[in-house]
Amino acid sequence: MNGCPVKGNNYLFNFKKLYLEDEKDDKSQEGINKASKGGLVYGDYLQLNKILNAQELQSEKKGNKIHDEHLFIVTHQAYELWFKQILWEMDSVRVIFQNGHVRDERNMLKVITRINRISMILKLLVEQFSVLETMTALDFFDFRYYLSPASGFQSLQFRLLENKIGVPQSLRVPYNRRHYRDNFKGQDYELLLKSEQEPTLLQLVEAWLERTPGLNTEEFDFWGQFEVNVLKGLEEEFALVQAKPESEEKDDLLSEFQNQKDALLSLFDEKRHEHLLSKGERRLSYKALKGALMIYFYREEPRFQVPFQLLTSLMDIDVLMTKWRYNHVCMVHRMIGSKSGTGGSSGYQYLRSTVSDRYKVFVDLFNLSTFLVPRHWIPKMNPNIHKFLYTAEYCDSSYFSSDDSD
Repeated sequence: MNGCPVKGNNYLFNFKKLYLEDEKDDKSQEGINKASKGGLVYGDYLQLNKILNAQELQSEKKGNKIHDEHLFIVTHQAYELWFKQILWEMDSVRVIFQNGHVRDERNMLKVITRINRISMILKLLVEQFSVLETMTALDFFDFRYYLSPASGFQSLQFRLLENKIGVPQSLRVPYNRRHYRDNFKGQDYELLLKSEQEPTLLQLVEAWLERTPGLNTEEFDFWGQFEVNVLKGLEEEFALVQAKPESEEKDDLLSEFQNQKDALLSLFDEKRHEHLLSKGERRLSYKALKGALMIYFYREEPRFQVPFQLLTSLMDIDVLMTKWRYNHVCMVHRMIGSKSGTGGSSGYQYLRSTVSDRYKVFVDLFNLSTFLVPRHWIPKMNPNIHKFLYTAEYCDSSYFSSDDSD
């Protein structure tokens, strides 16, 4: 066989004829070019002239244009634009909570959607470091000198984000032994101060959890029944371990049992909880913690399905913020080693100290897994409370108040 295998008559198409026939019936060309008549156009709507001309290379201004500084600027500008969108979404969620619109459970869809959107943006920002890392340490060194004393720590929007989520001021790592706010002046300083005084997302979620449906119902003493079931379950588990013959394995099981017992019984010690709260080791009130655990246990009930999704999404934000910090630390270590930061900090050493639970806002939600128990320990609902949790709460006046909730 020679030549093209599809050259025979059975496979030969008259492409020219086909093109002419398609041209007559080409519906893709039946539109109208409205832009030719004037009015708003793409570039004007997005103000691209401002955005695309906002990359001013310091190296070029100093007469030594460095190619990779453009990538550095664009990447950080992209971060700041996404930070702005995150703040936009978070402020809207905080308004919905603050105005009591979450009492109408239909509004929870807006909350979940916007919280998930924040998570998706953070995933993008975590991955964005890989673009910046196409620049080598030597490439960065070529223009790093021109950046001083500018520093990523001076990102106003990232500090606002931390405050509005609920990073405790008392747990912040000092910046060169000074309060973080001392690195800002004028209007930026005032904006940060204001954000510290506003209700945080953590505080608003805490108040919402304290109103968990069924938590304060006289017909169903969830917390009391749960404590009784835990005590009974622990007695049964201890008896099973004690019945085993003496061995090293039994000693290990007894030790493990004691740890489990201490953890579970601590859950019913409100004074201990308040002590841990004062030390910053817990963030939610005792009542809110009860509500969160109730949602975890009964997450399959219709009324708790969306709240459970919200709690999961809030943990996602904490995870992604931690990943962002970690990726930032790794990139800085790769680029400057143990040198000081351009803003005067200890650089890598300072950033590494921020990758810890002290910057996790919803750490109590992660720790709920410590208190998970076998399903038969969870209190059984009576028919009335089961019906109550099967029905969502509606408040039409708040649901249709679009000016506030949107």
